[in-house]
Amino acid sequence: MNFLFHMYLSGGDPQIMVGNFMGDFVKGPLQDDYPASVRQGLLLHRKIDSFAQHNSAFQASRLRLSPDYGLYRGVLVDLFYDHFLAQEWVSWSEVPFAEYLLQARTIIDRHLSLMPQQLQEFVPIIFDELLPSYKNIAGISSALKRMSRRIKRPNPLGEGGAELELHYEEIRADFERFTPAARCFATGFIANAAENRGG
Repeated sequence: MNFLFHMYLSGGDPQIMVGNFMGDFVKGPLQDDYPASVRQGLLLHRKIDSFAQHNSAFQASRLRLSPDYGLYRGVLVDLFYDHFLAQEWVSWSEVPFAEYLLQARTIIDRHLSLMPQQLQEFVPIIFDELLPSYKNIAGISSALKRMSRRIKRPNPLGEGGAELELHYEEIRADFERFTPAARCFATGFIANAAENRGG
């Protein structure tokens, strides 16, 4: 649920941001009932996830975490990277963090009707509680505990904040290698999509 990172990689098209933002909540084939740019954002979300799974820096972060977290290690890294993006925001964006969240919230609110009901209900929590707290390890720990409770089967996510503290500097270094590559990938994908649409 790395909402911040996905929004950050969406470029300047609001509808691409909307699709990228809601990607975790839309499964299966992409239907024509979404506007073209929203579908492009949904596809971008999936492509970013695939890019991360094959990126050496992201995989290095994942493998630093205890094997006890199993397949959830990727979920932890997603949230940890959101933490570093929020904390080091001035290094990655010219728009102040609070202003960016306000702008993004305005875009998301304008497109709520396109989103699954579960996500519509979750949006206020995302913007009012989760994203503003991501600058702090405690905020990431709280988000992981919340996520753990939302998953029906038993899972170790609620204890994942300890892994961030344990491997903090190493994961930060991985993040700083991953982010420029991910940004380049996303920018290229968006440009190619625009070219294929005729500009």
